[in-house]
Amino acid sequence: MDGDKLNDFRQRLLAEKRRIEIEWENSNRFNLNQSLTDSVEELSAYDNHPADLATETFEREKDLALWNSSNETYNRINEALDRIDAGVYGQCELCGEPIHQDRLEALPYTTLCFSCAKVTEEQYINRERPVEEEVLEPPFARTFLDDTDYVATDGEDIWQSVARYGTSDTPSDLGGTDSYDDNFYDADEDQGIVERVEGVIDVTANDEIPPDPGNRDQQD
Repeated sequence: MDGDKLNDFRQRLLAEKRRIEIEWENSNRFNLNQSLTDSVEELSAYDNHPADLATETFEREKDLALWNSSNETYNRINEALDRIDAGVYGQCELCGEPIHQDRLEALPYTTLCFSCAKVTEEQYINRERPVEEEVLEPPFARTFLDDTDYVATDGEDIWQSVARYGTSDTPSDLGGTDSYDDNFYDADEDQGIVERVEGVIDVTANDEIPPDPGNRDQQD
């Protein structure tokens, strides 16, 4: 890459870096330097119903997302500037092949070629989820005993009993569900039986089929 083009990329990176810094200054770092209770002028949030702070909580989550995004971009810009100083800008940090100039024009702070970036993104797993989800998903996960010999009431049965009264999910959230009555985990599961065969009524067990009380001709 010639010196003029390299200097052009440097100036673009510096301009974008300055833009992010100005954005942080104007937004007071997305107001993250201020606590949630201070932003709503409350002494404490413990005595408030969660719905009372729903909008403020949403806005705080949005501020965090904006901060994470801009901070990541800022760090990648600094990394790209360091690579310019080291003389390796425009070279993929994984495979070592040159990064196509069209890709650099669109994303000047990238350090990966298209092929390596694609592989990296496919392997990426978002780890920024609450660790509690590993225990709570699905609900009562520790006591879901479908795959064991346990036949008494378990956590799944309790959840199903409660979920029958309604959840925040809609039929479209679960997929394959047509009714709100079936809109919970394993809603189609047979209740009160251990094996599927127990749900089959054998009407031929006796030699004679009991008469239908509504059929007078059969009774005669």
